Amino acid sequence: MNANSPTPAPVTLLGLGAMGRALAAAFVAGGHPTTVWNRTPGRADDLVASGAVEAPELSAAIEASPLVVVCLFDKDSVREALAPAVSSLAGRTVAMLTTFTPTDAREISTWLAEHDADYLGGAVMAVPTMIGKPESQLFYSGPQHLFDTHRATLERLGTSKHVGADVGTSALYETALLSGMYAMFAGYYHGAALIGTGGVSAREFAAYFVPFVQAMASAADGAAEFIDKGDYTAESQSLEFNRSALHHIVHVSEDQGISPEVPVLLREMMDRQIRAGHGADSATRMYESIARPQG
Repeated sequence: MNANSPTPAPVTLLGLGAMGRALAAAFVAGGHPTTVWNRTPGRADDLVASGAVEAPELSAAIEASPLVVVCLFDKDSVREALAPAVSSLAGRTVAMLTTFTPTDAREISTWLAEHDADYLGGAVMAVPTMIGKPESQLFYSGPQHLFDTHRATLERLGTSKHVGADVGTSALYETALLSGMYAMFAGYYHGAALIGTGGVSAREFAAYFVPFVQAMASAADGAAEFIDKGDYTAESQSLEFNRSALHHIVHVSEDQGISPEVPVLLREMMDRQIRAGHGADSATRMYESIARPQG
């Protein structure tokens, strides 16, 4: 460490599941005095061997650091875990890296504020093996000054971004990105099942699927422009055109004896817009079937 570099700040990590252990390990590797606590003992041995301190009690863990990172299962587990020592959080910042809904985040933020604790909502867009690397993305929301104060510590975990003042915004980002991920994998599973009827392995298909999806993903920028403007005037490949493509996928799927439910769902979203008189518009208008289901 350079003599002029700031001394890494102390940090406490509550929750030592697979992700919690990865977070704690990244803090330790970054030179932060790291205190850990878990409701079930026996999960900190490797971290202690690396330099972390395992607190015997929750209150001691909290009081060891100005920043308390919480990585538990859900809102109920957070309340249950923190309630016995919530008064110890006064004057500290809680960075919540637990999967929450936006409403969960606001409720827990309000509860902690009643005990004079500050709150940063957080979301980890990575698997444990990615933590501490640039490809690990983490979103935070809440007061900007809290993020700025603890940014150097939080950035030990990966690329960290502040996405808004509302503590629930980070949870919204997490859910939105995960929805895109699951939809992508649904497309892959359908494609693998379809091509599998021709004797092609899923691995062989993946070798073509990945670069194809990477190339097509750049179209999201153009789709975003349509959505943000609310103008879906198509220059090419209208809803009607794309609807015929989806109908073809459904037909081939049925012929090959696999479930057509993935493309059928997409076709239905297109059909709603076509029935409303928008068949000549861009296929991006499918967004309206999701954003305004009653429209």
